[in-house]
Amino acid sequence: MKILITGTAKGIGRATAEYFLEKGHEVAGLDVLESAIDHRNYSHYIADVSREETFPKLEGMEVIVNNAGVQNCNDIEINLKGTIKISEFYIGKSTKAVVNVASTSAHTGAEFGEYAASKGGILAYTKNLASRLAPQGATANSVSPGGVCTEMNAPVMEDKKLWNQIMDLTPMKKWAEPEEIARWIYFLAVENKSATGIDVIVDNGENTCGAKFIWPE
Repeated sequence: MKILITGTAKGIGRATAEYFLEKGHEVAGLDVLESAIDHRNYSHYIADVSREETFPKLEGMEVIVNNAGVQNCNDIEINLKGTIKISEFYIGKSTKAVVNVASTSAHTGAEFGEYAASKGGILAYTKNLASRLAPQGATANSVSPGGVCTEMNAPVMEDKKLWNQIMDLTPMKKWAEPEEIARWIYFLAVENKSATGIDVIVDNGENTCGAKFIWPE
């Protein structure tokens, strides 16, 4: 299958691209940064999801994964509007699935205000997409990670005091690795045929069992 994934330079996006490649798919990755992925079935494009004029011409995308995102910096433009722009630009008759990466803060609001709003908007947009894509037999779903061990979360991961506070609030006493989120995305995009308009929360119980946002002052 032909897969489009945004934000593939690092973190969840890179892990997702590598997992799809491992499964034998053809992946096109978009990011404002270069990618270190070296695979015969991977093509990388420098593009800004908030600027349609930077989008490469790609045809026949069967799966679209909207992963690119920022935290506390143009969140609405990139996280929400970028997801919408990429989807509306590339969705076509060949589209079989769209998976959007949201966040547990979309449910709890327990993070930076604009970030939480941008992710909440993704949940609503995903339902809208699900309704519009259903007639062609395509699905649209989202994944809402809680804490994930990525570079973006270094400010709390590297602060022992804050990390201990987070673990005190996390029933399973751990965060997810990017590869685990990648497998959820793959399931919703490829193996799933009937679930649409849903959001899957993957957070080790941190927010589903009680939400409190912890970050440096």
